[in-house]
Amino acid sequence: MSGGVDSSVSAWLLRRQGHDVIGLFMRHGQGESAAQSTAGERGCCSAADAEDARRVARMLEIPFYVMDFEKEFGRIVDYFVEEYTAGRTPNPCIVCNTWLKFGKLFEYADSVGARYVATGHYARLVPVESCEPGGAAGEPCERIALCRAQDASKDQSYVLFGVQRDLLGRLMFPLGEYRKDAVRQIADRASLGVAGKRDSQEICFVPDGDHALFVKRQRGCVDTSGEIVTTDGQAVGRHDGLEHFTIGQRKGLGIAFGDPRYVVSIEPETRRVVIGTSEELQRSELSAGGANWLIEEPRQPFHCQVKIRYRSQPVEASVRTFPGRRFGVEFDEPCRGIAPGQAVVCYRGDRVLGGGWID
Repeated sequence: MSGGVDSSVSAWLLRRQGHDVIGLFMRHGQGESAAQSTAGERGCCSAADAEDARRVARMLEIPFYVMDFEKEFGRIVDYFVEEYTAGRTPNPCIVCNTWLKFGKLFEYADSVGARYVATGHYARLVPVESCEPGGAAGEPCERIALCRAQDASKDQSYVLFGVQRDLLGRLMFPLGEYRKDAVRQIADRASLGVAGKRDSQEICFVPDGDHALFVKRQRGCVDTSGEIVTTDGQAVGRHDGLEHFTIGQRKGLGIAFGDPRYVVSIEPETRRVVIGTSEELQRSELSAGGANWLIEEPRQPFHCQVKIRYRSQPVEASVRTFPGRRFGVEFDEPCRGIAPGQAVVCYRGDRVLGGGWID
């Protein structure tokens, strides 16, 4: 329970369904003095958010506990800073889901004998049957598929690809069949006091949204400033640090051209940011590591749809797996904005097949 409308309504729905519910708030301890909720901030996990979550739990008459994850969040902060310093674009929300929400919280669930971990994510868990190897001959075995939410504008299945397959049967996403406006209406009718609360859209440990300044403060004296160059090597300016850039970025380059220019690559070794045209940004393939498959690991190449960013549209592609939890993606049509450090997630229709981290 983050104190927001989604997790609050999720708890309310579970209570209505007759479940015994325990409310948990994840305290990260990162910059809490600066993370107090205000009208202009959209982070989460602040002291004010904790109080909102506690108040909702009291209304629902369920136990409520604050989990101290400051040490674990420290690992996520380190990952975040190291990725930007290495010229990559991190995705701490996916890492948090994998390590904490569907990692450490399962340890707590086991310690109190809880069968499920439930969150306010917009995604669906759908029972499926398959005759996959490993069961009795000819006998289908029940599996759970992670699928997109009914509300496509709020779907969060992309950030859940890292959940371990054997945990899917112990997850609950009560909001998967709901639209966001309906969730707010439920919160209003139930008088939960959070119906009008704004969605958290910033990284929770960077509540002001200035991730570049956050990285600089955390990194200390390490200098990542350098040249801005064109694809043919011509220096056209300087930048203050690699943390200001991601592949596909157009704004904030500080350089005017007659036609649009984009960040097409970042070179951590030379600290150069390379800019080019839209055509120079296009790529036909990518390689990825750290694969996590929510189906039996594919042994043969297969065709599917892939997303390379949370807000990107799925595109048609062919996928081939390799040893060491690696796979390659070849796009049917060239794709723009492929950023090392981001996740690439494979879908077949609404179902998440798995994903990994773009190299």
